[in-house]
Amino acid sequence: MQDRHRSRRVRTVASVVAAAALALTAGCESGGHSAASPAASAKPSPSPSPAWNHSPKSLAAIGDSITRGFDACTVLADCPEVSWATGSDPQVDSLAVRLLGTAAPNSSWNYAKTGARMADLPAQMDLAAAHHPGLVTVMTGANDACRKDAAAMTPVASFRAEFETALRRLRAVSPKSQVYVASVPDLKRLWSTGRGSPLGKQIWKLGICQSMLADADDLGPAATARRGEVYARVVAYNGVLRDVCAKDRACRYDGGAVFDYDFDGTQLSPWDWFHPSKDGQMHLAEIAYRKVTAPG
Repeated sequence: MQDRHRSRRVRTVASVVAAAALALTAGCESGGHSAASPAASAKPSPSPSPAWNHSPKSLAAIGDSITRGFDACTVLADCPEVSWATGSDPQVDSLAVRLLGTAAPNSSWNYAKTGARMADLPAQMDLAAAHHPGLVTVMTGANDACRKDAAAMTPVASFRAEFETALRRLRAVSPKSQVYVASVPDLKRLWSTGRGSPLGKQIWKLGICQSMLADADDLGPAATARRGEVYARVVAYNGVLRDVCAKDRACRYDGGAVFDYDFDGTQLSPWDWFHPSKDGQMHLAEIAYRKVTAPG
């Protein structure tokens, strides 16, 4: 009798050990979870990026003086009718006109402001988002580098935080709006081109981009180092624009096209030799249209 009880206990223990071994083996093969475990079934599937719409039905522009056409028509004044983004001048053939045709006047809005920096972008984005535009154009950052001196330039971390805030605020109101981000122009190249104009250098002395343009003919070590610092900051800003835009599923960065563009004398304002002229605005519109309508 005792032998039968002892035999039954041995068989029971063996069964438990075998079951435990089987469960352990299954757990190792499945990464610690069985096929039907909650952790395995709850894993989200990646959401596909939306197809880029090459023909948006409306456009809102935000940014700084370049998008306002500053100094393109008269000295020290905005001229939004020649804006690369929303202008109506047929010689410019703005991005809005190229994309929207005759609907452009009633389906495009320009909230850029001369002197604006990245810190102003979230508020501008709020105004743009209220229209639920098909496309938002962004061109800003030059004024973050164009300060009274290099020490006053916007820190890169602050520049990043404000740009991220602007995109979050757009997505909270108008999640389907596409965004085109233009790179910050190469301010050092603009200095190099514009310093050949005596009139331009006199206008620069009124306070335009002193971190880069002050003492325009000074080629000494200190001035050269200052301009190099501004150049490096612009490169860093463009890196931020690229990286932050890449994290947004409906954002396109221009790949540095505006930064790389070699503005010549005819494409710079005849008054300040720094801002784009009407011809320069037309070339900015061409770059933007090419990037917005590119495949992929």
